[in-house]
Amino acid sequence: MRKFMSFISGVVLGAFTGGVAAILLAPASGSVLRSQFGKSILQVKDEIQQAALAKREELEKEMTDLRQNIIIK
Repeated sequence: MRKFMSFISGVVLGAFTGGVAAILLAPASGSVLRSQFGKSILQVKDEIQQAALAKREELEKEMTDLRQNIIIK
């Protein structure tokens, strides 16, 4: 467990360091980066919502099929 926590701490610290370095060394201005980042976040959010909706529809169909099979038997 100790090795796992050390690994997780290293990942978090590395991600933070990489993020700071990317912001400081970015070729665009802050406002442009924030705009691009905001658009990316909205796009990811939409993709997640679409995937969740598709999975929900799939699970509802499976549940309906299972209920029909129980009723028929």
